[in-house]
Amino acid sequence: MEDGVLVAAAEEERFSRIKHDNGFPHHAIDFCLQQAGIKPQDLDYVVFYEKPLLKFERILMTALSTFPKSWGTFREASIAWLNEKLWVKGTILHQLDLPADKLLFVEHHLSHAASAFFCSPYHDAAILTVDGVGEWTTASLGRGTAFWENDADASQRSNSIDLFREIKFPHSLGLLYSAFTAFLGFRVNEGEYKVMGMAPYGEPQYVDKIYDIFDLRDDGSFNLNLDYFTFHHSTTRTFSDKFVRHFGKPRTPESDFYTLTTHPDKSVPQWDDSLARQNQYYADIAASIQRVTEETLLKMARHAYEVTGCKNLCMAGGVALNSVANGRILRETPFDRVYVQPAAGDSGGALGAALYVYHVLLGNPRRFVMEHAYWGQHHTADTAQTAINNTGFAYQDVSDRDKIATMMVDDLLAGKVVSLFQDRFEWGPRALGNRSILADPRRPEMKDIVNRKIKFREPFRPFAPVVLENRAVEYFEGVEDPEPHYPLRYMLMVQPIRSSKQDRIPAVSHGGTGRVQTVRPDWNPLYHRVLELFEEATGVPVLLNTSFNLRGEPMVNTPENALQSFGKSGIDSLYMDGFVVRKS
Repeated sequence: MEDGVLVAAAEEERFSRIKHDNGFPHHAIDFCLQQAGIKPQDLDYVVFYEKPLLKFERILMTALSTFPKSWGTFREASIAWLNEKLWVKGTILHQLDLPADKLLFVEHHLSHAASAFFCSPYHDAAILTVDGVGEWTTASLGRGTAFWENDADASQRSNSIDLFREIKFPHSLGLLYSAFTAFLGFRVNEGEYKVMGMAPYGEPQYVDKIYDIFDLRDDGSFNLNLDYFTFHHSTTRTFSDKFVRHFGKPRTPESDFYTLTTHPDKSVPQWDDSLARQNQYYADIAASIQRVTEETLLKMARHAYEVTGCKNLCMAGGVALNSVANGRILRETPFDRVYVQPAAGDSGGALGAALYVYHVLLGNPRRFVMEHAYWGQHHTADTAQTAINNTGFAYQDVSDRDKIATMMVDDLLAGKVVSLFQDRFEWGPRALGNRSILADPRRPEMKDIVNRKIKFREPFRPFAPVVLENRAVEYFEGVEDPEPHYPLRYMLMVQPIRSSKQDRIPAVSHGGTGRVQTVRPDWNPLYHRVLELFEEATGVPVLLNTSFNLRGEPMVNTPENALQSFGKSGIDSLYMDGFVVRKS
């Protein structure tokens, strides 16, 4: 950040190509400094998004309270912390060659809170942060107030974030959802969105069974019955044998998933009725934990409104990426506006920590709103051309934006799948038009084609509808005035598709809903123009959008990454910063 304005933001995985890379972020730091045109010694402060000693205290206290069951956890944690994590301060100072007085630490949930509130356009807002766990806190409720540089009497005002209520470990909504993620055969901290994608194929028949082990109160506070969980003392499991006796046999990871809901015509090769019935049970479990999560967040949000009286709500933490719940919060709570940090998980905490220091500790007025998420690395046309030449692919050099958009729409109308690589990559987990794969949403077969031949992923996974912002109300309920609703531009809210439009965009309908992304020309001119031309040709201002990556890989960053994914998949055309690459 420079003078309170964001300059660059990126996760290490985009550079290292290791998904969820948790090593020291050498490449990401180098990129941010290069983008700012400075050296480490030019920095005023470096800020870390949690307090390591406080977190280590939680690990030690938990291990002692659950000993001897926690022996394995304690041993692994001790090795990790004594070898690396306790020395975060020294590592950062050494790697950046900085004096100790330039390094500051901000608590984890305070970082989450600041990442949403100080990126939002609000003077005043209720704040809700929910994740797995920070140091001790797993959820917090508070209020933020801010003054802006052009406010009258700015000298009489201050910036503040007051988190006045919290839920502490081991009681955690994020860890509850993660336990069910593991039970349903997906990897914790990676497969939670797959549970959300599976849920629409089931019915929430087992909500009461979840409430047997999860005590939820009217104000959104809760307790877990820890007899059913092992995440607080095990390194290999998140749920106990008692959990299995309560919910049944866990789903086998990577096993086929199909039901009469996903494939009513039984079109899966070697269809097995008994497996379909078993999968339906897992889909019902997914629907049930999703419903419980939504109801918990709704109670939290309603309580936040009651105790703060604010009309605006800011949300962050990994659970704030639950876009189905976010849509319900906008539709079903008294808040007029909801802001969700586009990088709501721990990566966004880095930004929040910096914002907290700048605005609260240093007392500087606000002058920045995060209007878009394009904060990653940009690559020159020369770099792209060199990368293409090294692959041997034939290409066209097209400089006119309208011509590029016309070519893209012609490909889409011909039933082709195209990839779009342009400018700086997105901050956060969503592809928003700079590292995207696009297809015709009117073709129902596109859902299967993109999942099976391009993404190489589970057939039940949904795709997002991207829509012209001024046309969103025609296709989606709950977006009568989309302009002030920032989560829509970040693809962080699921909204019902109007019944009259569902048969027009079947490839992006997931149980009659869609995870909407709205676009306007000042955010992304080429992306917007493609949508305009597609509507002129078809009458539909919507496209199918998914992230430009293959299964198990981070989203592409460089032209080389893009060309590798293009070459290894069924993508038909690659549009890369003015170059058009086709396989035939």
